[in-house]
Order: sequence, then C-alpha cells, then structure tokens
Amino acid sequence: MSSTVELHKYTSVEPAGIPSGGKATVHEQVGRECLLILDGRALDRECLASALEDHELGMAVEAKGSIDEWRVKEGMILAAILFNLGGRKVTDHGIADQIRRISSEFRSVPVVILADTEDLAQILAALECGARGYIPTSVGIDVCVEAINLAVAGGIFVPASSVLSMRHLIDSGSLETPLTGMFTLRQAEVAQALRRGKANKIIAYELNLRESTVKVHIRNIMKKLKATNRTEVAYKVNDLFAEGSLAVE
Repeated sequence: MSSTVELHKYTSVEPAGIPSGGKATVHEQVGRECLLILDGRALDRECLASALEDHELGMAVEAKGSIDEWRVKEGMILAAILFNLGGRKVTDHGIADQIRRISSEFRSVPVVILADTEDLAQILAALECGARGYIPTSVGIDVCVEAINLAVAGGIFVPASSVLSMRHLIDSGSLETPLTGMFTLRQAEVAQALRRGKANKIIAYELNLRESTVKVHIRNIMKKLKATNRTEVAYKVNDLFAEGSLAVE
C-alpha cells in the first residue's frame, strides 16, 4: 500500500539530477503554451524540436507530420506553428494551399515558414498566403528562436538579406517592367509565361492557380493587348520589352 502511495507521489516530479530549468514532464506540459512543428520527415522534425527545446524557446514543443496528427493532442495551448518546407518552395504545387488552409483554420496562431531558399519571391508568396514569418535554414538556432518569439508577440520576421535585396531592387528601379503599368501582378506573371510559350497547365502549376483561372487571365490580357490569340499575345509582350530595352527572364 505504501509503495503505491510513494509511486503516485513522485510520478510528476523531475528525476534526481535534472535541474529545475530542464525539460518539463508530460504532466507539467499539459496546459502550457506550445510550438507545433509540422514536417513530414520524422528525423528532421525530431532533431529541430530537440534543438529548440535546448535553446530556451520558452514553450513546449510538439513535432508532428501533419495537422491531423496534432488534432488528437489534448491539453496543449497552441502558441505558434512552424511549417518546415525543407527544400520545397512555397510556389511548389499544393504548398501555398496548405499554408492558406493552416493560417485560416488557426487564425489567432502565427504560422512561420522554415525553408532552405531565401528567394524574395518565395518569402512574399508565403506572406501573401497568411504566414507571419519566414526563416531560412541558413540562420542559426538562436535566430530561429527569436523569430518564433517575435511572431508569437505579434511581429513578422523576414531575413535581413531579403529586405536589403528589396531595397536594392527599389533603388535600381529593377521592379519596374513594361508590364507593371498595364497588368495586375498575376496578369503580368501569366503574360510572361505566355511570352515563353508555356501551356496553360504548366502556367497553372507554376503559379499555383486553377487552369480555369489562367484562362480568365489570358482573356483579360488579350483584351488589354487587343490580341486575337495567345501567339499574338506573346509577340506583343515581346514588343513591349523590346521598346523598353529590357529582357526579363
């Protein structure tokens, strides 16, 4: 009887030798704020979770392969979601939809993207999908911790290198193309793809759009250029770049 009482007494106490600042037990984590790491690669997510826990993130860490796996977890208060893309891009097929879906479902929870690329277009695409931060894997774990905490506090983290790149583009006027004054951003992207002779399916895949949406954009582009077919669109777009002495690829 006494052994049963003693066992119950110590089940939620840290083992001897572990300081008070060590990892919390399962009992202690219930009701705490939690960072959810989403990554389909088990080893990657487990290593990242361990690293974040060891660098005083200030909250519990849960690593899951999907949101569905997380939903079965009870008693945890979700503070932020870290979606690890690895070598994938936001513009890869289906990724943007995942970010939008997660951001929409967890409106009060900041979603932060972790990815290998620092490409400015990828960062902007992530933010457009509802992400509240973008961390390139080129940064150290300490910066990653600070970025997550910034998002939790209501800020938005983007790498300094990308901000400087944007400043350089603005200063040099490289953001201006012959298409910016005539088309919306999406129409300009579709027009560029037509200029390169890409089929509707390829355009839809690369821009993460429905093929029917691409067709609507093409019709609007044709009206603005007074073109009768996509071949004529390509010729006229090429003429616009020739007049501006630009060759954007």
